[in-house]
Amino acid sequence: MLRFSTAGESHGQALLALLSGMPAGLAIDPAFVAHELWRRQQGYGRGGRMKIERDTPEFLSGVRNGATIGAPIAVLIPNHDWKNWEQTLAVATPAGEAARPVKSPRPGHADLAGAIKFNFPEARYVLERASARETAARVAAGAVAKLLLRALGIEVLSHVIQVGAAVLPETVPVTWEGLRQLAAREEILLHCLDTEAEQRMKAEVDRVLRTGDTIGGVFEVRAAGLPPGLGTCANWDERLDGKLAQAICSIQAVKACEIGAGVAAAATSGSLAQDPIGYDRGEHRFTRAGNHAGGLEGGMTNGEELIVRGFLKPISTLRRPLESVAFETREPVKAAYERSDVCVVPAAGVVGEAMVALVLAQAALEKFGGDSLLELQRNANAYREQVRNF
Repeated sequence: MLRFSTAGESHGQALLALLSGMPAGLAIDPAFVAHELWRRQQGYGRGGRMKIERDTPEFLSGVRNGATIGAPIAVLIPNHDWKNWEQTLAVATPAGEAARPVKSPRPGHADLAGAIKFNFPEARYVLERASARETAARVAAGAVAKLLLRALGIEVLSHVIQVGAAVLPETVPVTWEGLRQLAAREEILLHCLDTEAEQRMKAEVDRVLRTGDTIGGVFEVRAAGLPPGLGTCANWDERLDGKLAQAICSIQAVKACEIGAGVAAAATSGSLAQDPIGYDRGEHRFTRAGNHAGGLEGGMTNGEELIVRGFLKPISTLRRPLESVAFETREPVKAAYERSDVCVVPAAGVVGEAMVALVLAQAALEKFGGDSLLELQRNANAYREQVRNF
């Protein structure tokens, strides 16, 4: 079973991703993993932290001589900002005068709930772990999952379809060639397939930037090459749509997830919301007249392209802080301010790719099994032949 976890604080020594259950023999390209981390840092509206960090993955275990060895994989991502926080967040000694307490909780953050939960007098430690900086470790783990999926003929990419009131027109085609070109760009603006829509999105970011506000939006993750039958309808907690929704909604600031035409389908009739089935005798495969289901039916992939969207609220840290209450006095004050971004929708899409890749890699390993990549590929190819001959 594929499992992953992360560790580390936003301003601590480093972030750590731990990934276990990967088969042996998978070639690992550190440059690809580093590029995925670079993509997460890009986008118009990012904050000053991105100018400090140059996320570089260091594989500590599980990869030797360029390939996985079947052991747990540990990836370290050093925090360059640690040099400014060594006394504040020292491991063995009290911070003393170097302390930087978060004296008033910020609305929309984990500050207040976390301080109450862990019985902290202020929110510094809550902020450090709840920070979206943690997603760098997820992207590193997700990059390894992407490499596994590629070995099975499965690809995962994303694009931005909305920032504020600026929306990608439905008439703009979403093609894999376009998505690949987006992912390969040397300069990322707002990761949108349409230039005109991207400029409207930029104008939305500029608008809130002038007023000290922040802005959210919607990213879309797509996966191609999936065979039908990943996931299951057998138990509620094993359904793939539920696992994907949890994965997407676990990303900081994501407040909703949509699969396929989920939201629009709720407002239409059943005859329009389903995808009529056909059969292509030449290709020996079942076909669909559309993809309102987003590639999932009954908790399982149905062979069509997977489409998952994440709805990102505006970042909670504002340069023009909202009303709050001081932890110590309980008196009204302005919320604490920490260096932050204005818009992170493109970066959230990259994190979304990582989370979808991890869920799909787990589903593939559960379906096909195998302790080595060769065994996994053999099992997957046999299943695809079974599907072809169904």
